[in-house]
Amino acid sequence: MAWRFEDETIKRIFSKGPSLGVRLLGLAVLSASLMVVDARFDYLKPVRSELGLILTPLYWAADLPMRAWETVHDQFSSRTEIIAENERLKAEALLMQRRLQKLAALTEQNVRLRELLNSAALVDDKVLVGELIGVDPNPFTHRILIDKGAKDGVFVGQPVLDASGLMGQVVEVMPYAARVLLLTDVTHSIPVQVNRNGLRAIAVGTGNPERLELRHVADTADIKEGDLLVSSGLGQRFPAGYPVATVTDVVHDSGQPFAIVRAVPTAKLNRSRYVLLVFSDPRTPEERANDAAQAQEEADRKAAASGTPAAPVSPGSAGTAQPGAGAPAGQAPVKPGTTSVSAPEISPATQKKPAAPVQAPAASPAPAERSQGGR
Repeated sequence: MAWRFEDETIKRIFSKGPSLGVRLLGLAVLSASLMVVDARFDYLKPVRSELGLILTPLYWAADLPMRAWETVHDQFSSRTEIIAENERLKAEALLMQRRLQKLAALTEQNVRLRELLNSAALVDDKVLVGELIGVDPNPFTHRILIDKGAKDGVFVGQPVLDASGLMGQVVEVMPYAARVLLLTDVTHSIPVQVNRNGLRAIAVGTGNPERLELRHVADTADIKEGDLLVSSGLGQRFPAGYPVATVTDVVHDSGQPFAIVRAVPTAKLNRSRYVLLVFSDPRTPEERANDAAQAQEEADRKAAASGTPAAPVSPGSAGTAQPGAGAPAGQAPVKPGTTSVSAPEISPATQKKPAAPVQAPAASPAPAERSQGGR
């Protein structure tokens, strides 16, 4: 029995079946048939759906290593990207903060310049804008340094204002800078008058940047807290009418002939950065009117001689030639008893042209204009 079983087993092993070509052909025909049936009929859709349901776990298991790798990679890469983005946002925030601070500074500077511009528009005299570049470190001396000097026409004794009122006067001039003595310096004094009633007094510095004192004010004088003190123009150093201080304290002592009057400067002496240098006309209104009348008469004579009508001459444009120099055609000479701002002291940036120049044949430019133009 054992021999017969082994013989049958050997026969099955070595028995010859269909060839490989026949098998391949049969499988090809079967595949083509299944494709045709699947394309034209819906018989295989349920079978395909069931096979897909059965093989889904296999698909998921095969994709699991890739998913795990992507998850780990995303975790580490996301953390790196978040750190980088955080650093970038911090840098941007710091940059924006710096710009915001600069914008705030520029906004304040714009406000100060607008105030100064409005103040310059109210000043009838010629002005030059300067900027504060230094402060005297000596606490007992109230002086500042500005960026305008002799090259800009600045001169010793020139009044200096800010957007709120008088600050002081120039005491030292250098080629490209000038030193200004403030009103509150103990060595400074200025003639003032009460704007309400014209009462005159002398305001002197106390060494305190927030205080001035009025000397020799009678105890019975009509002055009270809140009165505005303006420059009186006496002494021909400061132009008249500019705000100087506001009275804050008036002390009357029956046993003393003079009252104690304290005032606070209207100018922001310890805060202003931009100043106005005033090129004032020291002539009185009557002198300016007389000079204008003489200039008009001279213009009328020149016009009559040439046969052309003469343009009217404004009071502000008459008598502005250099002292001692001959007046050009259509302009009256300066009166001996008056003074005027000489051409080297006037900045070209602040020079005003005459309101209506006089027409004259072959008239050369005024000497003051020539010297300023070459500046």
